[in-house]
Order: sequence, then structure tokens, then C-alpha cells
Amino acid sequence: MTMDGIAHLDLAGRDPLIPATLDLRDAVAKIVARKTALRQERLSGIHNPWGHAVAFTDPWTFLDLCESRLVLDAARAVLGPDFILWDSELFAESRTYRAFLDAGREGRYWPVTPRAGAVILVPAGRTLPEARAVSLDEVAPESLGAIQPDEPLYVIRLMPATSRFDRDPAHPANRACMEEQVLINHANRPLWLLSGSDRAGNDLVTGFAPAVPVWASGPKFADKEEI
Repeated sequence: MTMDGIAHLDLAGRDPLIPATLDLRDAVAKIVARKTALRQERLSGIHNPWGHAVAFTDPWTFLDLCESRLVLDAARAVLGPDFILWDSELFAESRTYRAFLDAGREGRYWPVTPRAGAVILVPAGRTLPEARAVSLDEVAPESLGAIQPDEPLYVIRLMPATSRFDRDPAHPANRACMEEQVLINHANRPLWLLSGSDRAGNDLVTGFAPAVPVWASGPKFADKEEI
């Protein structure tokens, strides 16, 4: 179904979404306002229109940012011309991501062989957001620079298209993720080739799927005594 030439998505019975219906700052502000009610794991894969984030935001807003010139230019400076988007995560406060880095967890859940890539750090609450690309090998708490502890931070995770994304649930990174972040399953995540060519034969099909059908409530069946 379309309206004014814009395709709508019917996602599991929820209201259809028009791509990028929310301004980034508005989308982030709404999530920050609910931060005590949302587990951090639910903010992983927030760019995925077929993921669970559709229940509380418009993923297209975040996907548009991932595909923007701002992010692509920053990524190319670190990764070169060929790279793939495999995850992104919003942190309502950057101090939460700093604690994640302090614990050495960035990279722990990357099912990427060889393990390589970059994170793009975007202070998402600012009027004019900036994008800073940091190699996975170099990312550290110091990478946050002047980002304030209470600022919302959007972390985009990219892999070079010369690496392969492993969807085997038994892969050590996938097993660690499922044990330590039980609401996240990277094995079925869709991948976006953002720039260049896929040079490692990655599965770029899994994860892109229509909504699961929802049973409509029908008329109540009569009891046997009433038949």
C-alpha cells in the first residue's frame, strides 16, 4: 500500500511506518525519556526495520543516518571503500558505553572473521551531529573525547567487506552474546552493504523478511451446547 507515492511497511500488526518519520533528535529524545523502562539490549540493532526496535521508535530514522554522507565519509577514512553495516546501538547516556568499553566488551560479540572493523561514534542529541570513526583495534574509553557523560551516543558498528560475518550460533562471539545479552541474536541480523563491493561472499539476504502474520480475531465460536 502506498500514500503519496511513499511505500508503507506493515510490521507485525503495528501501525505502518513511513521511512524516516521522526527527526533524529526527536527520536533520541523520546527514547531517552523512557530510558529507565528500556533494557539496553533492546537498543541494539535499532536501525533494523525488521527488528524489535519498531515497537518503540522508527528504525528508518537511524538507518538513514547510517547511510548518510556524514557516516560514509567518516567510515571510508578508516575502512577504505568496501564496508558493511552489521549493528548499531543507542546509548541513552554515553557513560553507559564508556562502562562497556572499560569492561573490554567492544569487539567481544563481533562474529566477524577476520575480526576487524570500526565503530562510528555520533553524539545523537546535538543539533549538528558529528561522526567520528575509530578502528576496532583502537577503540577505548579515550575515544569518547569531549562527549559528555550524560549525552546520548549512537554507536554504529561496521565491518570491512573483506571479512565474513559468521551466522553460526556456535561461533564463540555469538555464544558469548547470547549468554551475556540474552535479548540479542546476531546470527539472524540483516547486513547492509553501505559502500563498495562484498569481497567475502557474505550472506546479504538473511534478516530481510516481511512481517510475521498476525492472526485476526474472528467471531467467537459457539459452545457445543449451543450448536
